[in-house]
Amino acid sequence: PDAEKTLDYWNKGARRRLESSLALQPVARRAKNIILFMGDGMGLSTMSAARIYKGQLAGGSGEESVLAMEMFPHVALAKTYTIDRQGAHSTYLCGGKANAKTLGLSGAAVYGKCRTTFGNEVDSILHRARLAGKSVGIVTTTRVQHASPGAAYAHSASRSWYADANMPKEALRDGCKDIAYQLVHNTDINVILGGGRMYMTPKRTPDPEYPEDPAQNGTRKDGLDLIAEWLNAKQGARYVWDKKGLDAVEDDSVSHLMGLFEPKDMKYTTAPAIVEMTEKAIRILRRNPNGFFLFVEDEIDHGHHSGRAKQALMEAVMLDRAVALTSPSDTLTVVTADHSHVFTFGGNTLRGTSIFGLAPKKAKDKRAYTSILYGNGPGYSIRDGERPAASLPAAEDKDYRQQAAVPLETETHSGEDVMVLAQGPMAHLFHGVQEQHYIAHAMAYAACLEPY
Repeated sequence: PDAEKTLDYWNKGARRRLESSLALQPVARRAKNIILFMGDGMGLSTMSAARIYKGQLAGGSGEESVLAMEMFPHVALAKTYTIDRQGAHSTYLCGGKANAKTLGLSGAAVYGKCRTTFGNEVDSILHRARLAGKSVGIVTTTRVQHASPGAAYAHSASRSWYADANMPKEALRDGCKDIAYQLVHNTDINVILGGGRMYMTPKRTPDPEYPEDPAQNGTRKDGLDLIAEWLNAKQGARYVWDKKGLDAVEDDSVSHLMGLFEPKDMKYTTAPAIVEMTEKAIRILRRNPNGFFLFVEDEIDHGHHSGRAKQALMEAVMLDRAVALTSPSDTLTVVTADHSHVFTFGGNTLRGTSIFGLAPKKAKDKRAYTSILYGNGPGYSIRDGERPAASLPAAEDKDYRQQAAVPLETETHSGEDVMVLAQGPMAHLFHGVQEQHYIAHAMAYAACLEPY
């Protein structure tokens, strides 16, 4: 636009930002509610690309677009390493670093070794909020027993012990329980929305949505129907398995809601969307006069792991729509990621070029390449000793795999810091470069939860 060519345009914009910065005051009062949004795999490059994609979806050139989460006044960086690996997982829920692939345990627990679980359990901030009388909820586009939501309620030496059928005999013999069992028995969770039906019912139980497909049947060997157990243990509890069921739930008549919308992870196109699940969760949880804690996870990760950037960015934009639902008055809202990915975009692309488009000049091999590239993953491709040229419109497809430098079955996480954005009471505690487990401590302090 022509206005951008005048210095006045930029001066006025900067002055507005300055004035709002000068007016910014710490909101130093207790947070009644906490919402933690976790973009699984939403590193800084993903966030920047999602901003451009959001703007382009709205018909703009994209770069000047603003995500809802970018309006938050306080920003920090979090270091994501675990005790034993550079790229990490769920320490932002439990408040202490642990070993990779373990859930809700201290660093004394060893991955895959059931016996090291006992005595090394760590209570998540969700569990502590429930003990303090708040309502608590989990919303995820993955299975509700997955690593990130799982760390909110489970103590498991392995993140992949979804049901008893996924556990080694030795672990069962030593007395360890699967993650789905712990979902129903550990913490009284008011709202549980996501995927993961098959881990909840006995094997050969047909799935309600895919009754003709035996691959979607229940998997439990112990014969337990955990959905029935959960419903029977709680008054005013409801279970739904599709969007229609979710829409029919009256917010004011239900104290506990479980919605499991797929046998495993939710699909990219599956209704209900993360915005609808988040909205429903907030409406049920906010009826508690003591406030609530809500964990919302969007699985941006799977798109990146398969080298399909468009799927990842579609999810990031959806997450941002859910973030836009929140208001700062009595709610501390925090947006972060568990880790980043080896995902980049660049190549001197011209302003307004599609985020999925080509760099303006060809590479040294005289072939076109996309602005988005991966450091490793399934997008690696050599044909007849040559790199295939990238082309449009193929590169704009949601299933297109951007090229990767190193061939791997799945693309890997990366080790750089992730952003933490915060608004609302005590949001100013999020500043500087912090260890990832600090997030749980700052949230606990803001809401006056144990140990604060």
